[in-house]
Amino acid sequence: MEAVVPWWAIIPFVVMLLSIALMPLIPATAHRWEDWRFVFGVALMLGIPTALWVGFVLSWARVGHAIVEYVQFIMLLFALFVVSGGLFLKGDIRPTPKNNTIVLAIGGVIASFIGTTGAAMLLIRPLLNINKDRKIKVHTVIFTILIVANNGGMLTPLGDPPLFMGFLRGVPFTWTFKLLPMWAFINAMLLITYYALDTRQYSREDVPERLRIAGPREPLKVLGLPSLVWFAMIIAAVALLPSLDLHAIESGHATWDQYVPWRELVFLAAAIGSYTTGSKRIRFDMNQFSWAPIREVAVIFIGIFLTMIPALAFLAQVADQLPLNTITFFIFSGSLSAFLDNAPTYLTFFEMAGALGADPTVMAESARVGATTVPEIWLLAISLGSVACGAITYIGNGPNFMVKAVAESRGVIMPSFGGYIGWSVRYLAPILVAMVCLFLAEPIWVKAIGGVITVFLLLQAFLLWQRYHKAAREVYHLVGSVSPEDAGAQADIDR
Repeated sequence: MEAVVPWWAIIPFVVMLLSIALMPLIPATAHRWEDWRFVFGVALMLGIPTALWVGFVLSWARVGHAIVEYVQFIMLLFALFVVSGGLFLKGDIRPTPKNNTIVLAIGGVIASFIGTTGAAMLLIRPLLNINKDRKIKVHTVIFTILIVANNGGMLTPLGDPPLFMGFLRGVPFTWTFKLLPMWAFINAMLLITYYALDTRQYSREDVPERLRIAGPREPLKVLGLPSLVWFAMIIAAVALLPSLDLHAIESGHATWDQYVPWRELVFLAAAIGSYTTGSKRIRFDMNQFSWAPIREVAVIFIGIFLTMIPALAFLAQVADQLPLNTITFFIFSGSLSAFLDNAPTYLTFFEMAGALGADPTVMAESARVGATTVPEIWLLAISLGSVACGAITYIGNGPNFMVKAVAESRGVIMPSFGGYIGWSVRYLAPILVAMVCLFLAEPIWVKAIGGVITVFLLLQAFLLWQRYHKAAREVYHLVGSVSPEDAGAQADIDR
């Protein structure tokens, strides 16, 4: 029988989270936190003792699983990061609220089919390029995390890792289409909110003199299209190729091919292929590519993956003591997915729901999903919680921190760990509350509350847009408002 995990075993994970949240804000450590070697030291100082304790007290297999999962996680991010650096969106697309909203909407759609990580890495650089002349753009990066890196990936098992884990355990591939109403509601509300917010921020922009001078319009085009081949290779590998078969290896029945990380080898091949064959001008001059963002993610998440081993074990240990129903399945899976890796959190509650659903006195067999014993209404709640609430913190889903790191490498001053949570609580949490009331709760009066919240949020967005849209239109008309001849004449007068 495996040892019981004491509550204090989660302390290293809590300290890791507090380090990420507070060290960049404390004057004595703020400057040092910018050095990846210091961050790596903190991660190892917390992670290695935790891994040793887990190995000796619980099992070394848990440590091995965590390390393999970390390598799989970082290899996917690495490949997408390198390949996306070979693409550049060039042309005369203006950074208006309308255009930004359209780009985010496109990202929210494709995230379900190429994954939230793929969509986020594909779009974050073009979005930053579009908005390079805007001073106020942190909100655009934040809504990229909320929409593209999380809530857009709800419709297929390819969209987000938790849903893929469910597919591997017997959930039909097309079952996730049942999340379409919730996907549409959450993302539509986020896009409406963003459009109103961006209208206000756009109205406050100062148009520099160089943008007031009219120039020839350049057609919109994507440079580096061969990189899409490498990108497609990565997505195909995620969907079709296996990695190490740890269960077969542990049982001693693995064949030679089950020892080979096929999927990660393809990731590496795609990254090398893109880096060596792609245009250096696109990558380094246009995209200002650097290794700093992926390095930052790699050193922080090694600490997270190691310290969360006992935290996940403790969660599994106490799961059957929790008051579980449709609403609490969403709350527990969502709140924990915001801070733990959402895939193992999803699996913990998936197994718990399956154990409860196998009892015919708890749920009728007709209410179960596919070949599983998980009741559909509970799986809806767990899936929604794991995917949607992954947007609440920077570490809730892999691409969140990557989007932040890429934006910071391009000079965008992003909120702190706690500051970002303030944004997500303000703009995402009310939408999720309304969604739960409308789609998961059963009492009519609760659905009515959800309707009231929705109307309030829409009215709030409309009033914000109405207040600032005229000033935003004036900013729009300032761009290209001066002919080159007039600009030259004015320059002669100034001299």
